[in-house]
Amino acid sequence: MIFEKTYGIDLGNSEVRIFSYLRNQQYSEKNMIAARGREIIAVGDEAYEMFEKEPLNISVKSPMAFGMIADLELQEIMLYTMLRKIDPVMAFGSVFFFSAPLDMTAIEKRAYYHVVNGHWLRNNRVFMVESPVADALAIGIPIEDNVGSMIVNIGAESTQLSIIAGGRIIMSRKIAIGGKQLNEAICSEIRRRYHLQIGTRTAQRLKLVMGRLSDQKKDARKVVGIDSVSGLPREEIVSSYVVNAGIMNCVNEIAAEMKIFLERTPPQISYHVAREGIYLTGGSTRLPFIDNYLASYTGFSFNLSDLYEKSSVTGLEKIIREKELRKWASPVRQRKL
Repeated sequence: MIFEKTYGIDLGNSEVRIFSYLRNQQYSEKNMIAARGREIIAVGDEAYEMFEKEPLNISVKSPMAFGMIADLELQEIMLYTMLRKIDPVMAFGSVFFFSAPLDMTAIEKRAYYHVVNGHWLRNNRVFMVESPVADALAIGIPIEDNVGSMIVNIGAESTQLSIIAGGRIIMSRKIAIGGKQLNEAICSEIRRRYHLQIGTRTAQRLKLVMGRLSDQKKDARKVVGIDSVSGLPREEIVSSYVVNAGIMNCVNEIAAEMKIFLERTPPQISYHVAREGIYLTGGSTRLPFIDNYLASYTGFSFNLSDLYEKSSVTGLEKIIREKELRKWASPVRQRKL
């Protein structure tokens, strides 16, 4: 594998993260495409700059939805464009390791094969790694001799709850709540209290700057939005209390689902999870004090990973580098008719 082009790819709703074995480096770019009908206007970070600013005849969207490939053609374009930036001379016959959710049908799994064996990318080998396994390897959780570990990955549009024991994933559940829903909840709360409509990008900035789940620090920021009554642009001072009220609605739902999930866990495994603590990762865990808040709600301690959104691609990097870890990757082949 010294000269072979091998990539570890985490297709996220918000970002595409790629590890190139040949370049020995990780790359990330927004998973966005701007199009005017069938014409592609912009891809990646350039397309994200147009998000919520585009005219009516241009659509800016992500090819992914809730951790699954929603638009195969657009995802192939996004991935091909990004790979060309990494390696300008793309050779056929590369090897791709994808991290993917557990609850996928055979058709959804084949979509990962076709995204690198379609129109622009061909003759490539594809391996699938379950996302909780990739997260566990990145965090440093021993999978083989594991008596019980719980991993919670809060992503852009969904939250994955998983329990690993005895060298396999024994329980898993996906919740349709993530960073996008947190942003939308902030937008709804500001619209309800101030009669002001703001974009999700503005809500995301407010979330990261003023979001405080445990430390209710008083703060305020000036935002510009559209008045719900007059339809004209208006400035408003938004307090941190309003931002936190929107955030807590979603975080409480995640915490409640976690409690139900833990109640269904076998007692002997739940005991080990309580002793070890729940591992918390994902891009949305950048929200300050989210681990402390979830701990107070569930009664379990939490271990917050400093990898955040990079945990899955870091796990893929370990699998690519260490041959003994390849057993966690399963090949995906073209179905013969």
